[in-house]
Amino acid sequence: MPDYILGIDGGGTSCRAAVAGADGHILGRGKSGAANILTDPDTALINIVDSARSAFADAGIDPVHIGSATAVLGLAGNNVGDAVHYVEQRLPFARAEIVSDVLIGLEGALPAGNGAVASLGTGTVYVVRRGSTVSYIGGWGFTIGDLGSGARLGQALLQESVLAFDGIHPSSPLTDAVMAEFHDDPREVVDFARQARPGEFGRYAPRLFDFAGKGDPVAIRLLTAATESINETLDVVVKRGGKQICLLGGLAALYRPWLAERHQPLFVEPLADALTGSVMLAAKRVAAISEVTA
Repeated sequence: MPDYILGIDGGGTSCRAAVAGADGHILGRGKSGAANILTDPDTALINIVDSARSAFADAGIDPVHIGSATAVLGLAGNNVGDAVHYVEQRLPFARAEIVSDVLIGLEGALPAGNGAVASLGTGTVYVVRRGSTVSYIGGWGFTIGDLGSGARLGQALLQESVLAFDGIHPSSPLTDAVMAEFHDDPREVVDFARQARPGEFGRYAPRLFDFAGKGDPVAIRLLTAATESINETLDVVVKRGGKQICLLGGLAALYRPWLAERHQPLFVEPLADALTGSVMLAAKRVAAISEVTA
């Protein structure tokens, strides 16, 4: 039976998978829904397996072979041990390692040497590599962390829209548009927010950038506050040796012009994406296993 490598990139909005041969050459790709193991581990498991099966099907390989694959999974929410243990026990792969989604981003973006990645998407997390030392900043989840994230932006927008509806804060075209979506009924906003996952809040984030570009005062105020938290964290990244920084994630391009001038010269373009990084890490794991057993 051929040996296959699986790379998986799972975040709060979607899960992507790539299957490769033992040489690391990608043969097929697949995609499914959210895979944040801290927020919803059972749904994450379903989407991890679905994306892997889709990748095998895309490569023209019988998905039954996922059972013999070596997988590296870069997953949001991986920094909570109980969630990692729960998911690892239920994965269908022959060998699997769960790492941070930002680590596979770093591996793809800057595969060699020192550097850092700021992952700005549904959540926010940062990683710095200096020599053989890798350190993480943030990534503590929607409840107490993820400052500046899409989820936090969306939540703040809904909150501000209700405050504007009540006349506590000034309204704007953005808050009016949000309330219109909920039939100008704050009870509908509350009902949505009560059940919403981070990815569902995050879907409102791009709207903030759009309205800010049109001069909307609420959008500008919320984005200014969110950007300040990112700038503060980037200052820590720089102190830890991050002299080259790749901005990754669904909000990276939108945030970049908002970030402080002092950070702009440090930004570099990634060499490859996080999914490719997960495959590269999986190939390294397979090579290490081969050396041990040789």
